[in-house]
Amino acid sequence: MRAGTPPLRREWQRFTPAQRLARFTVYLLLVAAVVASIRTVDIIPEFLWDAPQQMQDLLVRMWPPDYAHYPESVHAALMETLHMATLGTVMAIVLAVPLGLLAAHNVTPSHTVNYLAKLVLVASRSVNSLVWALLFIAVFGPGPLAGTLAIAFRSVGFVGKLFGEAVEEAQPGPIEALTASGAPVMSRLIFGYWPQVKPAFWAIALLRWDINVRESAVLGLVGAGGIGVALNTAMNLFQWPRVATVLLAIFVVVIIAEIAVTWARRRII
Repeated sequence: MRAGTPPLRREWQRFTPAQRLARFTVYLLLVAAVVASIRTVDIIPEFLWDAPQQMQDLLVRMWPPDYAHYPESVHAALMETLHMATLGTVMAIVLAVPLGLLAAHNVTPSHTVNYLAKLVLVASRSVNSLVWALLFIAVFGPGPLAGTLAIAFRSVGFVGKLFGEAVEEAQPGPIEALTASGAPVMSRLIFGYWPQVKPAFWAIALLRWDINVRESAVLGLVGAGGIGVALNTAMNLFQWPRVATVLLAIFVVVIIAEIAVTWARRRII
């Protein structure tokens, strides 16, 4: 450095120019997406401004709930909803566990089989439960069977994906020891993989059952059985106190299911 030349000063910058440009581009795209979405959604200003008064009027008509209506129709539909969620979850687990094993590369080394299994799991998750319900209603007719199958086929992708990922994260040491001792495939799965993935398996199963209780409550709106049928009937007949009873029953069941899942996780996992 020459005499009399001031020392070079480095100024700290949080982001480089390229990073600032990238952040600005992301923000601009987000704003553009929001504006495009608002323009696409058909919003009627008259209904928007009148919404608070309409909601207040609806709540007034729903109060007090018609609790006398619960024993005659709501209770049976509520139990049917729980049965649909439980049976659909069990069916999903039975179908998802083999698919999860086929999708795990450390259990099934064939990339072709892995991709095919993952394709089935993605196809299951990509179709909403209401769409599955409509498809099965067209095949089996309206009723709880269509709702149960819709819940099962919707849940296969969720359970299979998470279970397959848990299997792939298993430590290879116990499996290598079993393989070296000449253990067959089933023994490696039971004594090598299962002890490692058991907590994740039960967590996935309980979480999916909790989700299915919520989803099964609305399948009846398309005729797939459950308490949604009672809700749809009461709404079509403008029986708002009965609608309040159904909504309150759904809320209570969801809270109880949440408590049950939390308790089961503490006991099992």
